Amino acid sequence: MRRIEALDGVIGVIIGRSYGGKSLGQSSGTGSIKIQRKVSGGLKAVTQSAKGLQEIYIRTEPGMEEAISEAILKM
Repeated sequence: MRRIEALDGVIGVIIGRSYGGKSLGQSSGTGSIKIQRKVSGGLKAVTQSAKGLQEIYIRTEPGMEEAISEAILKM
């Protein structure tokens, strides 16, 4: 989360629901992030935790969604 918050254009990260026992897939380890979609004011994503999936909302500066998505993919 701290690495995402440190990206240029990120205003903050809001933690949402947690889904125990779910997974992003076999090749995804703890801390893996998948951007789901762009929404008003930012990005919806999920991250793999040790216990399942954690929803997150990444609040961004206007027009920075694409750059932030690309930066997260490179992490």
